[in-house]
Amino acid sequence: MFWKRRLRRRNSRHKAPSKVTGLLVLVVLFNCPVARADKVSELQAHFDKEAHATTKIRILDKLAEAQFEVASKADTDGDYVTVGLTFEKYRDNIRVAFELLRKQEPDAERHPGGYRQLELQARKGIREVEQTIIVVAPELRPPLEIVHKDLLATDDELIQLLFPKHLKEPLKVPPPGEDKP
Repeated sequence: MFWKRRLRRRNSRHKAPSKVTGLLVLVVLFNCPVARADKVSELQAHFDKEAHATTKIRILDKLAEAQFEVASKADTDGDYVTVGLTFEKYRDNIRVAFELLRKQEPDAERHPGGYRQLELQARKGIREVEQTIIVVAPELRPPLEIVHKDLLATDDELIQLLFPKHLKEPLKVPPPGEDKP
């Protein structure tokens, strides 16, 4: 009554080389500096187009990782000019995100999320710049030191906005040994 069709077996040996070849192509593309540069430029364009501050900061997380990869690759190649330019662009991106965040959410105590993310991102950048300054020759340090100083200033400002000093002084309680007259 019911006839079962036998499934045709496909040649499994034929598929295996294509999977391996595809995997190798992907590995080569991810390790290629051109692919990294394209990733950075693509993320930078996406960062520049974004109008909302917190979304811009999330994009900055991904962009910073890609920039740090490019900087570390250039560092191992000895191309310290590219390292300096990459960190300067990173600093500029932090500034742009910070200015936009201050415009859109001026009260950091009520809306601390974006400020916290940006502060963490600034600290990560400070660590990366400090690690690079150690390796770089003394004559190539001044641009990186300027970037380091600017990132520290931005980080300090973010911390002051997140944890402002309240002007109201606490009540002074007399020590327990003194009697009131």
